[in-house]
Amino acid sequence: MEPHDHQHSPPTSPPSSTTTTTSSTCCKCGGPTAFAAPPPTWSEISPPPTYRPIRAPAINIPPNNHSQQAIILAPVPQSQKVPLVSPPYHFQIPTKIIQSPDDLRRFHDSDSCKNFLGFVVALSESIRCHKISDPCHQSETINSIISILETLTQWIEEIPPAQQTARYGNLSYRTWHNRLTETSDSLMLRFLPDDLQSATIEIVPYFTDSFGNSSRIDYGTGHETNFAAWLYCLTRLGLIKEEDYQAVVARVFVKYLELMRKLQSVYCLEPAGSHGVWGLDDYHFLPFIFGSSQLIDHRYMKPKSIHNQDILDNFSNEYMYLACVGFVKKVKKGLFAEHSPLLDDISGVPNWNKVNSGLLKMYRVEVLEKVPIMQHFLFGWLIKWYSLCSSL
Repeated sequence: MEPHDHQHSPPTSPPSSTTTTTSSTCCKCGGPTAFAAPPPTWSEISPPPTYRPIRAPAINIPPNNHSQQAIILAPVPQSQKVPLVSPPYHFQIPTKIIQSPDDLRRFHDSDSCKNFLGFVVALSESIRCHKISDPCHQSETINSIISILETLTQWIEEIPPAQQTARYGNLSYRTWHNRLTETSDSLMLRFLPDDLQSATIEIVPYFTDSFGNSSRIDYGTGHETNFAAWLYCLTRLGLIKEEDYQAVVARVFVKYLELMRKLQSVYCLEPAGSHGVWGLDDYHFLPFIFGSSQLIDHRYMKPKSIHNQDILDNFSNEYMYLACVGFVKKVKKGLFAEHSPLLDDISGVPNWNKVNSGLLKMYRVEVLEKVPIMQHFLFGWLIKWYSLCSSL
């Protein structure tokens, strides 16, 4: 060891006082020294971390650690068959019932909630390992729904956005939504058979609330859930069958997503209840579930493939998950890890099967178990409200 000059303090007995004293040490031999310790290069209040993160953490803190724990502990939802209704029919105007966490717990204990979530899982399983363009069974009902969504898209061309300076909430959207409300009954009659035409009183409110709120001019996962509830009601009526499920996702939901993206961009719909950087998307959740199911067991594309721009450019038209990530990257500026840390974290999951099961659990916790979202959910005869668990 090379010699070095410094003044070592003489050894002393331990002080009798309980007060802890801090002495400086030699940077070479580690022994005590009489020289004063250099000032720290960091604040004592915020010392440097004991690890170096791969990426800088996002500025925002996750909104709720309890939700994260609930997602981890929750069981993976399982698919369920949808029970069909039979005459005599008792269709009624659906109403909002959930007002408190207690109401929400009663709903989650009911068969109605479990069966609705099981329907979403069944839709996810139907598109597993399938591209959007893969051939699938398309019934007349499916074709009619696609035609209706194309009609709604055409209305956007007929109702141009108003010239205004506000960032969100173009007032022309209210004109579009008013036309939707006025013609919704006739749109439903395109596919309802004669014996089920009285069902319009119950299914129309789900349909009209699937495309955003005309008063607030916003859209969020609650409206998306209403669209899934509308499809669930059609399934309970027997108009959508299990062999239609793949087409429901690959044809109907894809067309619905295209319509909503256009409404969001043309009329500048405000995100309803967005989690900011800690959300999957400012508007949608279900396409991430369906899209991750599409990619299960894919030979080449892994969750980390979302960082490859060539993959996003070439395969977004076939896989919803990639299309959603591409849309996020298009509308949000800056580093992906900073504006979308949750999607960035999910890209580190080893396979799509785990991504899909995790998103299903997250959908239940972050959407179906949130009062601000579910307070707008409707209950009628097709989706019944139960104060206690009971059979459908």
